[in-house]
Amino acid sequence: MIAYLDNAATTKVSQTVFDKMKEVYLEDFGNPSSMHRLGMDAEKYIKDSREIITKILKCEASEIVFTSGGTESNNMALIGTALANNRRGKHIITTKMEHASVYNPLLSLESMGYEISFAPVDKDGHVIIDSLTELVREDTIIVSVMYVNNEIGSINDIAAVSKAIKAKNPNLIFHVDAIQAFGKMNIVPKNLGIDLMSVSGHKIHGPKGSGFLYIKKGTRIKPIIYGGGQEKGMRSGTENVPAIAGLGQAAADIYANLAKNREHMYALKEKLICGLLTLDRVCVHTFGKSGEEITDLSEKIRTTAPHVVSCGFEEISRSEVLLHALEDKQVYVSSGSACSSNHPDISGTLTAIGAENKYLNSTLRFSFATTTTEEEIDYALECLKELLPVLRKYTRH
Repeated sequence: MIAYLDNAATTKVSQTVFDKMKEVYLEDFGNPSSMHRLGMDAEKYIKDSREIITKILKCEASEIVFTSGGTESNNMALIGTALANNRRGKHIITTKMEHASVYNPLLSLESMGYEISFAPVDKDGHVIIDSLTELVREDTIIVSVMYVNNEIGSINDIAAVSKAIKAKNPNLIFHVDAIQAFGKMNIVPKNLGIDLMSVSGHKIHGPKGSGFLYIKKGTRIKPIIYGGGQEKGMRSGTENVPAIAGLGQAAADIYANLAKNREHMYALKEKLICGLLTLDRVCVHTFGKSGEEITDLSEKIRTTAPHVVSCGFEEISRSEVLLHALEDKQVYVSSGSACSSNHPDISGTLTAIGAENKYLNSTLRFSFATTTTEEEIDYALECLKELLPVLRKYTRH
């Protein structure tokens, strides 16, 4: 049996998305900037996908810029906004548990003379709003906070964050990395006080290399890619029409069944956590070490994202050892963020929430999708039950 439990890293493209993209690749393959019929046919796919997304977000078509994915969207949001607003100030605030595609662009900006401040988070992975607000100054131009943490699945109260920081400085620009949130919850940026929001397609059964940036009308931002002026000058280069069409199809599909999808994944999450808590010497991050520590597990689970579980295993030398042992049994999980796999440093997220040292090098992430089954969860638990005593025996010796 195969148990693919790494859907926060990427999801399988759905059949409807594949069919839509195949149609574009083989039939409507024109350049959307061309003035002939094939070009106009290609342009219609972009228009249709933009319309799908604007209906989901309840925003205007002009507020959506298609990109190559979450990393580009985050870079465009942070670098483009910093460059456009540097006369007002050079102070930027983020949290201690952001994705590398936020953290590294900010390091680049820091090397250009910008000042970066980091707000702390609590033990459950939520930004401490009072502490964040204290960091806001008159020269603060950007605050960037992720919606759903990609490693532990914590959900930030984005509306409360926006209200607090803009009460102190109404001119700052609020960026939200919603890459793990889009497709898992209803998001209306204007209602939440979001100015910029990044989304990736391959987290929702769309294609890799697809995504978009929501830019609230009137937000000061410069492009970081120049050329032929596509996407109203914000993202030059011939549009990847198959990917954009696939992204639109994926968004339409996932939001058509959002409530059902969420309940399915929450049921899987509860099943996995209950099973993990019966194993010896494990800690489900933000949920504790035993079910007895949680008065209402179902209720607590539903305060987190439906698709992510992070668990530390005592007396396992490194998470990669357990990861590859599971891989041998065709159970596929992650040792953290897939985008950080080339950087084997200890997780900033686990450090930020105060995880015990014995779990920092022995944590795995399990993540689900609409296609994940209960049988996959059962099989993964069986494999863990078999493997943990064996691996711990080798660790002790």
